Amino acid sequence: MRETMIGVIGGSGLYEIDGLEDATWQTVDSPWGAPSDDVLVGRLDGVKMAFLPRHGRGHVHSPTTVPYRANIDALKRLGVTDVISVSACGSFREDMAPGHFVVVDQFIDRTFAREKSFFGEGCVAHVSVAHPTCPRLSDHCETAAQAQGITVHRGGTYLAMEGPQFSTLAESKLYREVWGCDVIGMTNMPEAKLAREAELCYASVAMITDYDSWHPDHGEVDVTEIIKTLMGNADNARGMVARLPALMGADRADCPHGCDKALEFAILTAPEKRDPELVSKLDAVAGRML
Repeated sequence: MRETMIGVIGGSGLYEIDGLEDATWQTVDSPWGAPSDDVLVGRLDGVKMAFLPRHGRGHVHSPTTVPYRANIDALKRLGVTDVISVSACGSFREDMAPGHFVVVDQFIDRTFAREKSFFGEGCVAHVSVAHPTCPRLSDHCETAAQAQGITVHRGGTYLAMEGPQFSTLAESKLYREVWGCDVIGMTNMPEAKLAREAELCYASVAMITDYDSWHPDHGEVDVTEIIKTLMGNADNARGMVARLPALMGADRADCPHGCDKALEFAILTAPEKRDPELVSKLDAVAGRML
């Protein structure tokens, strides 16, 4: 039995967590570079919690320049056991309306300008991301959202685009009508893949701000309307997060879905062939196996 430490990665509109006891902003040194910001660490209802603003305070990182590897490494280095991603998104479904939340369970990764793995030449590993989110952690997020009075949809495919521009109308129709995606955003990839490599349970809560550009009655994405919806979503997200410690508890058993054992058979490079420099950088992420 380990001690639970909840890590929250806050997206657009969510830059703080209310009610943290003994809260301090901590600088975390990562061999993968500087994280997006310092990490706010404290306790909520007796459960350890770490909060990292994905874009940095003041929103200084674009979706492409977010240091995803450093962020996940920093959380793992602090002792985080469970990562909850909260991010803004557009909707491809009429019934998934602005202001609603979606507990995502699948992704299509269309990003192309980001480092997507901790591993590489000198230490090769292949983890499974067939089911990229943790059902146990997703259950807690759904329950917390419902208790907060949020309209929440369980399950959905998130199209991760590079950005920073929004979709063309043709792209929006492709993702919705041909690929069958449910929501679209710019930040959950490679975040979810890296969390799996770091053996962290990961859940994604997508906060809908708009209908992208496919909807005939809403036209193109209106940033002014997005910001207005963002503020309401952020209030709800803080309320949802505040309910998680009571649901998750301070004591944490092994993940029943094996998220915390993802590297068990994933590292293929023979020990004598591993690059010592890369191995040293993997001390937090893959120390259990290396």
